[in-house]
Amino acid sequence: MDYVQRYGRAARWFHVFVYLAMLVLLSTGWWFILDNYQGHLLGLPDDDIHQWTGLLFVLVTLGYAVGRVRAARAFVRESLEREPGDARWLAAWPRAAFTGRFPRHEGHYDPGQRLANLVMLATLAVMALSGLGMLYLPSLLLLADLHRWTTFLLTPVLAGHVLVAAGLLPGYRGVWRSMHLGGRLPRSVAARIWPGWLARQDSGRSPGPGGPPGPGGSVGPTGPAG
Repeated sequence: MDYVQRYGRAARWFHVFVYLAMLVLLSTGWWFILDNYQGHLLGLPDDDIHQWTGLLFVLVTLGYAVGRVRAARAFVRESLEREPGDARWLAAWPRAAFTGRFPRHEGHYDPGQRLANLVMLATLAVMALSGLGMLYLPSLLLLADLHRWTTFLLTPVLAGHVLVAAGLLPGYRGVWRSMHLGGRLPRSVAARIWPGWLARQDSGRSPGPGGPPGPGGSVGPTGPAG
């Protein structure tokens, strides 16, 4: 089977860190709500685990963005792109997610990914800032409500991202390889999901950064640069 390299090593490792950190943050955060903020899910002070994991997430994310600032800028720029056929693509998405017959798009990310990227970026930023505010400005009670309601918004978006990225929907079968097993993606999968990116890959042009829900490394025609 013919493969193409979509994401670099740095993007893949950062992605692993993000989903492990979010697993801890969401499990402890939701348990605070369900357990009326008693915090004994892990047999330890869950608020300490939540706080230290959140601080680690902020520091590593900032370090990654600063260390790979060009990729971070490209990730934001490409997530903000608009194409004339975006509305048609989104209208066709519910059926295409099961049939695999996606309308063509030219971006590094498809229109659904771009929307998810922006929502995740915005909600994660709000959660990080409100979480830091709760630690260092505890008198501002509004921050706790903001943090909680942002969690309600982020959770279904992350669940949808996992559903798609894991290739559980028939139309997305095989996409999980782009972030696992060395980031090598079957060419047939790339042609189905990211046809414009694959065309640029074949022409020898760099397709841009990778690594959702965070900025990723550029990938050249012969392998990862990250």
